[in-house]
Amino acid sequence: MQKNTIPSAGFADAKPHYELLDGLRGVAAILVLFYHVFEGLAFAEATNGVGSGLITTLNHGHIAVDFFFILSGFVISYAYDDRWVKMSTWQFFKRRLVRLHPMLVMGALIGVLAFAFVGFEKWDGTTAPTGWVMVAMLLTMFMIPAVPGVPYEVRGNGEMFPLNGPAWSLFFEYVGNILYALVIRRLSTKILTILAVVLGCLHAWFFVGNVSGYDMVGVGWTIDEVNFWGGLVRMLFPFTVGMLLARTFKPRKVRGAFWKCCVVLVVLFAVPYIAPFENSGISINSLYEVVCIALVFPFIVWLGACGETGSSFTSKVGKVLGDLSYPLYIVHYPIMYIFYAWLIEKKIYTLNECLGVAALVVVSSIVLALLCLKLYDEPVRRWLTRKMQKK
Repeated sequence: MQKNTIPSAGFADAKPHYELLDGLRGVAAILVLFYHVFEGLAFAEATNGVGSGLITTLNHGHIAVDFFFILSGFVISYAYDDRWVKMSTWQFFKRRLVRLHPMLVMGALIGVLAFAFVGFEKWDGTTAPTGWVMVAMLLTMFMIPAVPGVPYEVRGNGEMFPLNGPAWSLFFEYVGNILYALVIRRLSTKILTILAVVLGCLHAWFFVGNVSGYDMVGVGWTIDEVNFWGGLVRMLFPFTVGMLLARTFKPRKVRGAFWKCCVVLVVLFAVPYIAPFENSGISINSLYEVVCIALVFPFIVWLGACGETGSSFTSKVGKVLGDLSYPLYIVHYPIMYIFYAWLIEKKIYTLNECLGVAALVVVSSIVLALLCLKLYDEPVRRWLTRKMQKK
């Protein structure tokens, strides 16, 4: 079980991190980045009406978000469960805001700049009014979602946060943190186990039964009824499982765990789309993803928590990827919006046709994330932490 030192931007009383779990979060964030490249090709194909829009490479990359949720439950339970005697609910909320919100604000700003780059052009070819774009930016900064069809849903695609789509998962992350502080942390391990089982059954019913009609565990990105409740279940089940895992965790020494977990994640995400049986009413594709979330992801988290780095190289890789993970997840999608618009305009639907541009998108996203981390996120969090500790 390998833990690293407390991050420089963290609180003085923060617990050491599980550095391999941090590294796995970074691996998942990079896989999300690649997944969105292939999503862009499929989106361009569907938008131009020349194909099904099915993502054929890293088809299950979107469940990296569910991996983030189980990691979040594990880490929050590990970091805070034994602190509530000395820590108030408001202090917990402030700590989580310091950790999460600076990059959310930066993501909104980058989202506006990326939208301006394409002339505030919506997906239907019309232009969004500048005033409503500014409203969308402010609402994103304050984590207030847009309802489909309102004027400040400025891209016209129904996204909860139209300037930075992936912020939807941060919305549910905030919900999970609030529920943890107010309710879930107070539950005994036995009651928490029962809750996880109930949520697991609800999760399986919703997705395997294809309630959303998406034929995948891909809900939560918009604020309609199915996506809101589906997104809540999608977050709560793995989050609760992560908490349960942290409470019952018994470490064992496992060498090479990081690289083994990396391989497993890549293989899981790369499995092709699984078509449903005709007239069965069951989503086999979602069933596969539910199994990954309910069984395989907890095992990966356990293995990562047990793992030892074994070398300074693995330790450094885990540290870099862990630091990069959250900024990369938050800042990459505004660049993707520009990439998607270019794919649609140029009628490009395969990676071979745009390999150089796709590589530029990936590298630019990583460089932008690193710049935001070092020049903005870490300094701002250090400053906010000092301000809080003086009070």
